Amino acid sequence: MSSSSVPILELVKVEKFFGSFQALRGVDLAVSAGSVVCIVGPSGSGKSTLLRTINGLEATDGGAIFFKGQLLGEEVRGGYRVPVSAATARKQVLGFGMVFQSFNLFPNLTALQNVSLAPRSVRGLPKDEVRRLAMEHLSRVGLADKANNYPSELSGGQQQRVAIARALAMQPEVMLFDEPTSALDPELVAEVLEVIRSLANEGSTMIIVTHEMNFAREVADEVVVMADGRILEQGPPGEVLADPKTERGRAFLAAIRDRIDQHAH
Repeated sequence: MSSSSVPILELVKVEKFFGSFQALRGVDLAVSAGSVVCIVGPSGSGKSTLLRTINGLEATDGGAIFFKGQLLGEEVRGGYRVPVSAATARKQVLGFGMVFQSFNLFPNLTALQNVSLAPRSVRGLPKDEVRRLAMEHLSRVGLADKANNYPSELSGGQQQRVAIARALAMQPEVMLFDEPTSALDPELVAEVLEVIRSLANEGSTMIIVTHEMNFAREVADEVVVMADGRILEQGPPGEVLADPKTERGRAFLAAIRDRIDQHAH
């Protein structure tokens, strides 16, 4: 839950174009340390692009992103905003851990090696320290016993949990999840959501793009509904999911509810 009034992360009028297509249209978002923000919305609404601009995978075309009060990706020189050096950009994004839809594990490395790789190569931590850290995070996601297994020997849910452990091992201050369960068989979704739920209970700051509405209702401090590159609705889950204010928000949430009802019958 949020512990400070100064946001750890703030997006101000963020814009992103792909050619002539505008993927983000003036997005404003403030995230408090220790809070969980769930972003929902129809396909193509800009949710994944938003995450990718936060952790520097996509450059913004307008607006600004601040992490702990510092402008990300750019600096002001001589009255102009110019891109920071590649080395500075790499340093800035160490504050973020990203978990993708597809697990992106190295198939030729064990779970332990996958989790150890970045702390060793990027943070330059000593080998013993890296191993201890990697085992600690595999334990956190319930996979200490699979440390020496290769991705092909793990279920999709287990692979995604290794991917979460890998992101956690970099000790990020903000975790970003991009539809972490969308590539999983339905019976494996719960085990991944359970890990994310436990991180929320530990007070991790997280931004989660998800289509799991019940999960969003349970863990989010704030739910953001996006469509067409804009934020339509924003607020506590009870308010936003139960009583959306915009026509588009109502239509999207009604369609989701219909789908859930159909699955239930």
